[in-house]
Amino acid sequence: MNQYKSLLLLFAFITFSFWNGNAQEKATNPKNEFRAVWIATVANIDWPKSNVDAVEKQKSDFIEILDTYKKMNYNAVIVQIRSAGDAFYPTDLAPWSRYLTGKEGKAPSPYFDPLEWMIAEAHSRGFEFHAWLNPYRATMDSRTEIVSPTHDFYKHPEWMIKYGGKYYYNPALPEVQTHLVTIVNEVVRNYDIDAIHFDDYFYPYRIKGEEFNDTASFKKYGGGLSVEDWRRSNVNNLVKCVSLSIKNIKPWVQFGISPFGVWRNKSVDPKGSETEAGQTNYDDLYADPLAWMENKWIDYLVPQLYWSLDHPKASYSKLLKWWSENSKNTALYIGNGTYKINSDSDKKWNNPYEIPNQIDITRTYKNIHGNAFFSAKSFVKKNQDVAQLLLENQYKYPALPYAVPNSKKILIECPAVNSISKDSINSSCTIKYPSNCQVRYVMVYRAKKSFKIDVNNPSQIIDKITLAEKWDTFKVVIPIKKADENNSCAITFIDFYGNESEATIVNLPKETKTN
Repeated sequence: MNQYKSLLLLFAFITFSFWNGNAQEKATNPKNEFRAVWIATVANIDWPKSNVDAVEKQKSDFIEILDTYKKMNYNAVIVQIRSAGDAFYPTDLAPWSRYLTGKEGKAPSPYFDPLEWMIAEAHSRGFEFHAWLNPYRATMDSRTEIVSPTHDFYKHPEWMIKYGGKYYYNPALPEVQTHLVTIVNEVVRNYDIDAIHFDDYFYPYRIKGEEFNDTASFKKYGGGLSVEDWRRSNVNNLVKCVSLSIKNIKPWVQFGISPFGVWRNKSVDPKGSETEAGQTNYDDLYADPLAWMENKWIDYLVPQLYWSLDHPKASYSKLLKWWSENSKNTALYIGNGTYKINSDSDKKWNNPYEIPNQIDITRTYKNIHGNAFFSAKSFVKKNQDVAQLLLENQYKYPALPYAVPNSKKILIECPAVNSISKDSINSSCTIKYPSNCQVRYVMVYRAKKSFKIDVNNPSQIIDKITLAEKWDTFKVVIPIKKADENNSCAITFIDFYGNESEATIVNLPKETKTN
């Protein structure tokens, strides 16, 4: 019996090693891929670490998150700026968040605009900044005494529905929908964001034995629909209005939504997935991502597949296939649950290869173009074995996010180099700003000796330079070449839509030898 057990263990070890080895061998390094991390502010999950920390400590902690993910070759941050009817930026439409200053309605001291600052810090490191808002949640609990007098709970009590010990905005009310669109519009107009992002909270997750009391609104606005279809139409109307409004203000700003990972179970709908989810988007949250895609109301979708590859009730592998087969008209990325690493009842999350393997299988679907990970603290001084695996394999080189889906593709001018100079450390190029687009970044590529420059090869990316302002000309500083690198480099523009120009080859001044 013991010998039999030993053989089984040996077989399991060999199988495990073979699977892991294959995962590493299959790892590719695409030039374009969405690699995002959610930075949750609600309940101080990721940032700020404490709502009573000094401003300088909060800034230092945010920079630590950015620098951690910059080193791991991520390219987008999804930062929560509205968690429960509050704000991480100055506005008359909501009070300052208590997760920022310790007291709702209290401004940071010394005063600064956290959103403006965070965007600048993210862009300076080459990240897209996706402003994450939770539209319907008004409070995190029933302690109304800690809610600011300027909160909508007090200004518009008629908008609120209590459910599960929290207060929610009533999605059915036209004035609520108008208010939420106004909030989005203000952020889009006032801030240099790359996207507006909603998460999975629409109508609240069901609580057994409790009903969401919107009966009066249904009688007034139901229009002959069933309650279920009416609720879905309320959500659809908000999504549609937000989408149209964003594009009317800044057409390059994306609108993305990260829904719960299961649309419907196959047991209730033949079009559903082979899952046994206790709650679903369509039937419980009254959210219909298929309708959003069909009507082209969103630029990207990030279904939250926070399960292990072969989970018995909601398999990552099966759901990945389902979303791939049921997506259209939009970019599709996948949400991964790094928060479960080494801390979940499903012991498959103790395997350091779970996330690397999930990325590998995701890349086998041609219409899925990246991943987002919840949440930021997962790799900040934690789970370094998994972080190192990603850096050595799946995320070995930088990658650029894809251009805004369904946008008008403008042919960007190639960079025109006016002059080249060199000091003892670096070379510099003076470049003319293009006349037909706004430039977000300048990319610099350089090849190893004996290799040609190939701007489609991510291993040749040596810098991603942010242009904070529009000038007639600007200077690009190119790091000194290494001994094994060519003396020439390639330079491209990336516009606000994410389109990349053709490359201009620049022959840099050769080093002069001194005796």
